[in-house]
Amino acid sequence: MAVNHIKLDKSKKGWWKSAVFYQVYPKSFQDSNHDGIGDLQGIISRLDYLDQLGIDGIWMSPMLQSPQVDNGYDISDYQAVDSMFGSMADMEQLIAEAKKRGISIILDLVLNHTSDQHRWFLEAKKDKSNPYHDYYVWRDGSPEQLPNDMRAAFGGPAWTYVPELGQYYFHQFAVQQPDLNWDNPAVRRELYDMIRFWVNKGIEGFRLDVIDQIAKNPDLGITGNGPRLHEFLRELSAEGFQEEYLATVGEAWGADVERAKLYSAPDCSELSMVFQFQHICLDQQPGKDKWDLAPLSLPALKKCMAHWQNGLEGQGWNSLFLNNHDLPRIVSRWGNNQEYRLESAKLLGALFHGMQGTPFIYQGEELGMTNVKLPIEEYEDLETVNLYKERLAQGYNPADIMESIYARSRDNARTMMQWSGETYAGFSDVEPWFIINPNYTEINAEKALADENSVFYFYQKLIALRKQLPVIRDGSFTLLCPDDEQIFAYIREDSNSQLLVAGNFGATGIVIPEEIQKQSAFLEGELILSNYRKREYKEDSEAAKDSVMLEPYEVRYYYWKK
Repeated sequence: MAVNHIKLDKSKKGWWKSAVFYQVYPKSFQDSNHDGIGDLQGIISRLDYLDQLGIDGIWMSPMLQSPQVDNGYDISDYQAVDSMFGSMADMEQLIAEAKKRGISIILDLVLNHTSDQHRWFLEAKKDKSNPYHDYYVWRDGSPEQLPNDMRAAFGGPAWTYVPELGQYYFHQFAVQQPDLNWDNPAVRRELYDMIRFWVNKGIEGFRLDVIDQIAKNPDLGITGNGPRLHEFLRELSAEGFQEEYLATVGEAWGADVERAKLYSAPDCSELSMVFQFQHICLDQQPGKDKWDLAPLSLPALKKCMAHWQNGLEGQGWNSLFLNNHDLPRIVSRWGNNQEYRLESAKLLGALFHGMQGTPFIYQGEELGMTNVKLPIEEYEDLETVNLYKERLAQGYNPADIMESIYARSRDNARTMMQWSGETYAGFSDVEPWFIINPNYTEINAEKALADENSVFYFYQKLIALRKQLPVIRDGSFTLLCPDDEQIFAYIREDSNSQLLVAGNFGATGIVIPEEIQKQSAFLEGELILSNYRKREYKEDSEAAKDSVMLEPYEVRYYYWKK
């Protein structure tokens, strides 16, 4: 089957259901002004690369003004570009140049909290009677007595004392990230006006950071999924998103299928889709945090994905992602990043891109970039550094702490984008702000573009097939072989066609189970994609002997038109 690159008509409602987005972490993507930090002009210089890949939108991690305590997720001015990335003129140029290529820009917005350097908070600390004081969450107290024992996600208490006020402010994350008070209508009005500012600049969507935590009630210990959450989201949508066909995705670590049906209802009364993380958390030990790793289970992963595919069908919309700026590289967690790095990177991509939902590719995923192991002194991520200090104080073995960090640290995703085998990986001509994975000489975009068998070109095919085959967008989902420890397979089906996706998660070959072999797509369909050599299937040929054997980390798409 020929694969064609199709541009989407974004004037149509629901265009994002056929789209594929690409997440850029600006600081690590491409430096253009020789300071070792990625910037907006660097992104502009790589738009043709992204256009060649075939993506429809770029989700940019925060590039708004920030002290950078939490890599930009502590915003001090929502309507200013941080000077480290460039100017507002650079931002306007990026939006315009991307649109020429049919690529939308999706901004990352942090609506749960601001920086403590935001003018609102600076005013809020001056006096209890200041109009901005109620923009944040305060409780009376004394230095000796916290309001309660709630903990911050990055370690330590979730309360910080301000002596001149005799009050504590609430922060779910770093001390420098005070939570906004969404119960105050004035706060909400400020945020809606800011969103319209960016829409008027040409922004076509938003990723909403920890959006399920805006309706917190710290007196009751409630952070996620507070009682007013859906009221707030419906108002946010009506005030900020409804005039245009904006693509909106909410980060919701606490989402389950029933909540996601509300977040992503077909009427878009709240959001277009939601980032849920149940498939990401499968390697956590029950009742413990993400740093306590449990063995990976393929049956658990399959059943989790089927639960979401079937649960949201016709009632909501999935997002599909394997990596992001907060997560380890997927090929190092669920794949084989040594002998079968190429095959397993393609396998993972194919399995997720064949499902219903909107895929999000994280920078470097299309190259098969891997995790990195650093000495603790070289980690930048605040969460990682605090975790090491806390566990060391609690008596943990340093080697055990580091194993968890190697597997889970957010810094795995924040190493420089690997463009070439040149010094500094083609990211910059000076030493970058953070480490470059030492394997950049072997894993880089220049090599990928010169190799027709690369992960890049495989992802290019996946993106094109999503737009070419309606069954990928609209078909039903049926999981096959749910308890098989090595095979991940499913059927996508509509009234006109059937797509069979089958992959081998093992480092040894395996005979395709009978449950898969009896499917119409396998018996009568065409093999339209494989991450192994081109296959010819004729009953009397030697190749037929291989047709029921999946090679290590092999994946195939079979397509049958009824």
